[in-house]
Amino acid sequence: MQVFLGMILGALLLVAGVYAYDSMQTSSVANGQVAQTSRTIVNWDVAASDWHALKARAREDWIRISSR
Repeated sequence: MQVFLGMILGALLLVAGVYAYDSMQTSSVANGQVAQTSRTIVNWDVAASDWHALKARAREDWIRISSR
């Protein structure tokens, strides 16, 4: 149980760290108005789209399975 909790906590910390890093790299406040555009580690628009698709599929499968 502790191993799985550690894995989940590690994944959450990883995502939070990458999000914070990406936010600082693309922020005009942190880098100034003349900062060069830099690439982020994660394409957050694609990640959000994939997350919504995963949730919709899980919801549909749950309804299909629970209706039996």
